[in-house]
Amino acid sequence: MSRHYCVTCRYPQNACLCASVQPISPITQLVVLQHPSEVEHKKNSVRVLSLVVPTTQVYVGECEADFADLQQYLATCNKPIYLVYPSTSSVSVEEQSITPDCVLLLLDGTWRKAFKMLQLNVWLTQYPAVHLAQGYESRYRIRKSSRSDSLSTIEACAYMLNALEPALDIQPLTKALDAMVTLRIKAMPSSVQARYAEPNIANGEPSST
Repeated sequence: MSRHYCVTCRYPQNACLCASVQPISPITQLVVLQHPSEVEHKKNSVRVLSLVVPTTQVYVGECEADFADLQQYLATCNKPIYLVYPSTSSVSVEEQSITPDCVLLLLDGTWRKAFKMLQLNVWLTQYPAVHLAQGYESRYRIRKSSRSDSLSTIEACAYMLNALEPALDIQPLTKALDAMVTLRIKAMPSSVQARYAEPNIANGEPSST
């Protein structure tokens, strides 16, 4: 039997997220460069991000030719542009005076794939790189990472927006992510669910990319 999907959130009807989605409108423009392997991934957080922040722009690809349209858009953009990627040359967004009316570029993929995307797209290095300060704990416990400081793309966006727009309520982002995580865990065999016990996060907020 074929599965029935919600026409709004595009998740299976028994895992519909619509009731947990509260759209927000940040001043900051979010642009995601998504690795092709993430597009159909069941635990893809960018899909949730796009539901909560409908203005999010998503460009799928890996090499420079894949992002020709994005490069053209950025070339005509009159806003400051920042690459969200932790490196030896990046600076903490919390310690900078950055106008919220800017563009944030985020790489969506595993650390290995994101690093490869950066290597294949040298043009990204023309933009100043920013990162989140240490101290954030990921709620995205259904996907493992080789790094202890990993955040999902939706979490990175939430905390970046919180730093740039303190008056903006980012809870719709974390709540939608939590709802997706809960539904994914419920779909697992009962013998597996115990591996994903709720983390101890004080006050409902994480304590870093």
